[in-house]
Formats: sequence, structure tokens, C-alpha cells
Amino acid sequence: MERHDPPVYIVVPGRTYRTDTVDATHLPVFHQIEGLAVDTDIKFGDLKGTLLHFAKEFFGPQSTVRMRPHFFPFTEPSAELDVSCFACDGGEPGCRVCGGSGWIELLGCGMVDPNVLEAVGYDPAQLSGFAFGVGVERLAMVRHGIKTVKHFIDNDVRFLEQF
Repeated sequence: MERHDPPVYIVVPGRTYRTDTVDATHLPVFHQIEGLAVDTDIKFGDLKGTLLHFAKEFFGPQSTVRMRPHFFPFTEPSAELDVSCFACDGGEPGCRVCGGSGWIELLGCGMVDPNVLEAVGYDPAQLSGFAFGVGVERLAMVRHGIKTVKHFIDNDVRFLEQF
């Protein structure tokens, strides 16, 4: 954004490092795809429509998704997109994949904070945008019914051979 005039539409891959504790759905190092759209008249409905369309295409028309409010530092408002749990299909009390909630957090997203637009020299009165970030391993986990994301780092050839 600092080097290009708007409109800006990008989708970029990268490696992400966090202080997450390893569990069925979290790793401290993972691969992420980030998306950003900045243009005139972009609304939250554009973000929601884009992500819901992606989810239905990627996971199939039978998939159930929801958006819920969340906090992320560079977007406002912000949300998380969740997909229904493939392991228990609705919240089995002991489900390790979704923690019994029936939902798996898929990605974080939101409208680009006007202060971010201003910081790169864009006029927030004229422009708006949305951003999202989704873990590649999480996408593969949900799409292929893999019950723990740890399989991606175990180096067990039996796991790899099924694909």
C-alpha cells in the first residue's frame, strides 16, 4: 500500500509465527494466505460475501459457516469466520477438534482501520477496504477431515501417503 496507488487487490502467502500452544487446531508456525482489498465504496457486506462464497466453493455447498465479532489490531470492525466441525457435526462434549463448541475457527478478517489507510497516505474519506488471513494447514485440515493439525509437522509418511 505504501508503494501503490489504489485500488489494491492482493492475495499473498507467507509463514506466520505465533506463541500458540500446540493443540488439535493450533501450531506456533504455520502458513497463511492474506487478502487485502482497498478501493472506493468497499463495505463489510463485500467482505462477508467474498468469504462466504469462498467457503461454499472450497468446502462444498453443504458447509455451514458463521461470522462472529472479534478483535484484530488493524481492522475495525473485525470478525472470525467459523466452519461447522467435521468431527462431531455440532458440538459433541468431548470433541478435541472443536473443543465441544461445534465450530472450528477458520480465519480472521475485518474492515481496514481508517488509521491504517491514513498511515500509508490514502484518504479514508474516499477509500475503504477489507483484509483477511487464513491458515493453509487449517484449510487442509477441515477440507480433508484431519483431526489434528499436528499431523502436518510429524513427518509421518503414512499420513502423507493417504494424499
